[in-house]
Amino acid sequence: MIETVEAPDGGYRFMPGVSQYSCGVGALPGFALQRVRFLRMVPLKQGFAKIAEIIKQAGRPLTSFAACELRSPAPFTEDGFKAFNEIYIKTLIEWGVMKDGINPVARSNVCPKLDPPTEPGFHAFTFTTVAENAPASFVVSGSGESVEGKANYHDHIVRFGDTSPAGMLEKAKWVLAEMERRMSAFSGNWSQTTAVQLYTVQDIYSFLESELGRRGVFRNGLTWHFDRPPVVNLEYEMDCRRVYIEHVFDI
Repeated sequence: MIETVEAPDGGYRFMPGVSQYSCGVGALPGFALQRVRFLRMVPLKQGFAKIAEIIKQAGRPLTSFAACELRSPAPFTEDGFKAFNEIYIKTLIEWGVMKDGINPVARSNVCPKLDPPTEPGFHAFTFTTVAENAPASFVVSGSGESVEGKANYHDHIVRFGDTSPAGMLEKAKWVLAEMERRMSAFSGNWSQTTAVQLYTVQDIYSFLESELGRRGVFRNGLTWHFDRPPVVNLEYEMDCRRVYIEHVFDI
């Protein structure tokens, strides 16, 4: 099994990833992951404040912040993505969530093609609550079709610039395998997911059944967001979760 690390005072363990996010999180025994989606995207600074309020009202420490789903105006350049991440992780450090350069929080960050936000913000977040005898829960971070943790994304993109049916199939296969690898860190698989999300503006109908269907991705349906991944030249991203408690907030 892939090694995971317990997040200090978080109620969850995580699969180490890169400085801006982990590859995924899983609730520890006695805890459950709870997801909150905002009916309307909330800008980053305001969103962090609202998240802190919700977590505290639930009687949980800020260190229980385990995952988030972001929306951005448009795909970043490599340098722009690095600059954004520096702003984002500043709050995690202030909250005591991120220590010694290790980020336990899972994350997805995508860019709506239609009605994009004017600035980055929160679509949803997940935190841990105390829950004795709760079933296992996990959240897997979003991944596009490139190796993470390298000097850049550009040089490692699968079928770079190829949005043909064959090119998109190869991109999808890479991402699907990465989803499966990350789920395995929490003894998970497609049959255990409660939700799967796909982010692309490309035509992928030709392999939805033959590739995603064959793997069992559609067990509880598929949520397809007409969004782009967060970095220029990436075309296909997915994330998935096993979360039993979800709420929608309108602020």
